[in-house]
Amino acid sequence: MESRVDVVQRNLDACLEDLRVGVAALADDEPLAAGSRLTAAAARDLFTDQVRSRALDVAARELKASGRSFYTISSAGHEQNAVVGALLRTTDPCFLHYRAGGFMMARSRLAGDVDPVMDTLLSLVASADDPIAQGRHKVWGSRPLWVPPQTSTIASHLPKAVGTAFCLARMRRLGVPRPIPDDSIVCATFGDASVNHATALSGINAARYAHRRGNPMPILFVCEDNGIGISVDTPRSWIADSFSTMSNLRYIHADGELDELYETVAAAIERCRTARAPVFLHLPTVRLWGHAGSDVETTYRTLADVCADESRDPLVRNARRLVATGAATPDGLRAIVAQTRDAVQATAERAAATPKLTTRVQVMAPLAPYREARARVEACARLDDAQRAEHFGPDLPERASAPPRRTMAAHINAALRDEMLRRPEVVVFGEDVGRKGGVYHVTAGLQRAFGSGRVFDTLLDETTILGLAQGAGLLGLLPVPEIQYLAYVHNALDQLRGEACSLSFFSSGQFANPMVVRVAGLAYQKGFGGHFHNDNAVGALRDIPGLALAVPARGDDAARLLRGALAMARTDGRVVVFLEPIALYHEKDLHSPGDGGWLSDYPPPGSALLPGEVGTYNPDARDLLIATYGNGVRMALRVARRLLDEHDLGVRVLDLRWLNPLPFEAIREHAAECGRVLVADEARATGGGVADAIVADLVEQGFRGPLATVRSADSYVPLGPAAGTVLLSEGDIHNAAMALAKA
Repeated sequence: MESRVDVVQRNLDACLEDLRVGVAALADDEPLAAGSRLTAAAARDLFTDQVRSRALDVAARELKASGRSFYTISSAGHEQNAVVGALLRTTDPCFLHYRAGGFMMARSRLAGDVDPVMDTLLSLVASADDPIAQGRHKVWGSRPLWVPPQTSTIASHLPKAVGTAFCLARMRRLGVPRPIPDDSIVCATFGDASVNHATALSGINAARYAHRRGNPMPILFVCEDNGIGISVDTPRSWIADSFSTMSNLRYIHADGELDELYETVAAAIERCRTARAPVFLHLPTVRLWGHAGSDVETTYRTLADVCADESRDPLVRNARRLVATGAATPDGLRAIVAQTRDAVQATAERAAATPKLTTRVQVMAPLAPYREARARVEACARLDDAQRAEHFGPDLPERASAPPRRTMAAHINAALRDEMLRRPEVVVFGEDVGRKGGVYHVTAGLQRAFGSGRVFDTLLDETTILGLAQGAGLLGLLPVPEIQYLAYVHNALDQLRGEACSLSFFSSGQFANPMVVRVAGLAYQKGFGGHFHNDNAVGALRDIPGLALAVPARGDDAARLLRGALAMARTDGRVVVFLEPIALYHEKDLHSPGDGGWLSDYPPPGSALLPGEVGTYNPDARDLLIATYGNGVRMALRVARRLLDEHDLGVRVLDLRWLNPLPFEAIREHAAECGRVLVADEARATGGGVADAIVADLVEQGFRGPLATVRSADSYVPLGPAAGTVLLSEGDIHNAAMALAKA
């Protein structure tokens, strides 16, 4: 039975056989029509790009049928996007939809030394020789072409594309070196169905918002509109109706013959480049062969509808236009098709025979790079005393004696100041971090000290904040975004999980978006909140591959951990979440009111904390080990004092500091010395925190001593005093410790 792939191929061949020369041939440098910039030679190049893309789609299905390929989402019918690829510069960062075959063929031709056919086939067969993902996924990506790879293009890439456009102008303002020319623009392509996704709307809204506020926003949104999302049709005129009337967004509809399309796209790019303003390019396309190879269109569409789409094949239309204008002959186009098909098939056989990833080490190599020695040098570098004195004044933070200057909040503020003095590429942003100085005043005075170019407020949208951070990191800045509360991370979690933390993995370390995401969180606030402001769920963060997660318990630790986090981001492109316990921001006391036991002196630059480095209290105690973090450290120390005074029990308290990666080696060492282990985890009991992982590791490593955990309940945190009914308490820790001591 003839497949729809065969039908489309046959239709193109029949068209080329039927075409007849009717006009004089154009010279290579002659335009297809008066006033057009598309010359005959350039038109033939575009047609060749499109035929290559189509041949690759055919090869993908043939390789899949023989068990040698693993991806069949095709670009068939979307090949007009080659025009966009040909007209942009290779220094214009591009974040691409998965139907970008034509685009990549044309863009690769501009570079000259890129073989897009072999590169695409290596990606399709998950080859370790694939120059971008090295067998980890089928992606459109290229370091020399400035195309960071995207894997889940349900518009989740739009926020970081917007962030890249925003930061390009911001870097020029700050005088920070840029990796691309100042007049570059950013392109993001997506489908008509995914544009309805909240992430897409967030990105487009952020671009409009930034432009409205006077920020240059050179971003080209390209909506490839094929009228259907898998099996759900897009209402007629939905895209035009939705986006053509938006303020602060130039809408341009691009359709017509190849030369007309060329002019429209060129005008859209020129508008974006010269006005430094967002442009929405609406590019009608057609989807051929269903969503992917496994999609049987006739289960939800009539055969007549399928055939109608096939009759709108852009390759057929372009072939007719090239012959009708004299830009090509039928024989010339037939030769292009035949030679391209043969070349792709031959290349496919070579690609299929290349090696694959075969070990866990190979697969995970670029996931979480960490060069400890280099990071330590970076983190512990000293700062010029004169420079610091000019900023802080003679009363440097490590010399301050007034208690309000020595809380955790004050130490984080001082550490941020030191790091911003050290690194001109550090930018701090988020909701209310600028003029207000943060809800808890942790960023107070930073904008005044470093200017609104480096410390600035964003709109109230976590997706935009994290997208902005990704764009900043891609261009070479070191972003420190703030998420106002831990619960708000969940509004935009995929920007960390699906986008930021996957970039190094799917680009084999060729692209990175370093950042340190400051998050105010955890529970135990008194008289405030409810579950959005008292959130103890860290499980979603620990579930993200490659994400580093630090949680300070004391002010001096917070400063050192922040330095370590920034060094990891700078040296290895890591994404680090710095989770700051709100209840400890301004805490001063430990055992009794007024004792000042939770205040600490500021550690001057020159010391830092990196993964694996834990905090140990009562190191000589050997009756029991309590492993904990955050608020748990303070509670455990209070319990340890009580157990020593009342029962003569020596309790060692281990502050984990890093929840990802967990310091397993240190935990095992201390567990072996103490013989009994209690894990006090303030997160939710089932999969919310770290207790499960610690217990599993100890058991698997042969620990045979008494072992127990105490955790918060599997509940949202209620408002007011009722919070104490579901959160881990000192009483819980005390009772569990007593039971364990008797075991």
